[in-house]
Parts: sequence; C-alpha cells; structure tokens
Amino acid sequence: MHVTRSTPVTLLLIALVAGVAGAQASGSKPAAAAAPSANPQQDAAVAEQFKKLGLLAYPAKGQSADKQKKDQTECYAWAKDQTSFDPMTAAAPNADSAAKAAQAQTAEATKGTAVKGAAKGAAAGALIGAAAGDAGKGAAVGAAAGGVGGRAGKKKAEKQAGAEAGNAAVAASNQQVDTFKKAVGTCMTGRGYTFTK
Repeated sequence: MHVTRSTPVTLLLIALVAGVAGAQASGSKPAAAAAPSANPQQDAAVAEQFKKLGLLAYPAKGQSADKQKKDQTECYAWAKDQTSFDPMTAAAPNADSAAKAAQAQTAEATKGTAVKGAAKGAAAGALIGAAAGDAGKGAAVGAAAGGVGGRAGKKKAEKQAGAEAGNAAVAASNQQVDTFKKAVGTCMTGRGYTFTK
C-alpha cells in the first residue's frame, strides 16, 4: 500500500515539473536585440543623409531602433554599390559652370554671325538703295542693321545654350538621386519596412 499512496504524489510531482519545463520551453522568448553597430558614426551619417533625401522607413515588423539603423546603413551601402552613386560625396550640380561652358561653345560655333548678318544686310540694302537711287547708302544702312541683328542672334543663341546646359546638369543630378532613392527603397522594403521617398 505504501507504493499506492506515493504513486499519485510522484505522478503529481512529475506533472508539475513537466508543466513548468514545458511552459519555459514554449513561452515567448524576448526578441533578439540587434547587435550594436560596429560604426555608430557611420550609422549617424547615414541617418542624417536619409533625412536630407527625405527617405522615410517605418519598421512594419517591429524592428528595433538599432536594427533599423543597421538596416539603413546596409541598404545605403547596397544602393551605393548598385548605382555607383553616393549622395554623401557627390558634388552638387554646378549649373553655372555648365552654362558657361555651353555659352563658350556656342560663341565659338557662331563666330562670324555678325559679319554674315552684315553681308546679308548690305546686299538687301543695296537692292533697296538702288531702287531709291543710292545703292551705296542703302548697302551701308543694310550692313549696319544686319550686323546688329547678327550680334543679337548670336547673344540669344549663347544665352539659350547656357540655360539648356544648366538645366540638363541639374536634371542629370536629380536622376542620379532618384535612382539611388529607388535602390534604397527596394532594399528597405525587402527587409520589412514600409518605405516612402
């Protein structure tokens, strides 16, 4: 009988121990925190660059702040590799420099425009002057008018070329930034963030 009485107590103890062990095994484990970054200065620089570029990432899967910093830094590096562009080190587009270069090229290409305009004006003026009775005077007036028109056209062409070159330089830079943002967004979305740019 002694065995009969201790069996229920023993079974009760075994069940109690098994229940406690099972609860510990099946209990939720705390989420593993991201390892501290090896380079907090780089993480801070990338976070600042995210702000400058207007990149917003929401941790849709409950990622910790440290995990998000690590993911941002890794996605930034990946985007830099994919696009061969780094907004942190890229020079700002110099629209003025591009405009001046285009104006200089246009000035070289339109060299002699005033002379050609003067020649055309002289020919037209000579015809008009001949009809009026003084071809020489008409040619002189026509040459002066043609020269002024030629110089004005040359200046207009130079100004237009400069504006177009400046706009093209800014547009090319904006395209590089947009491509970089798209790459960062692809990476961050793949890591479980809701991402906007």
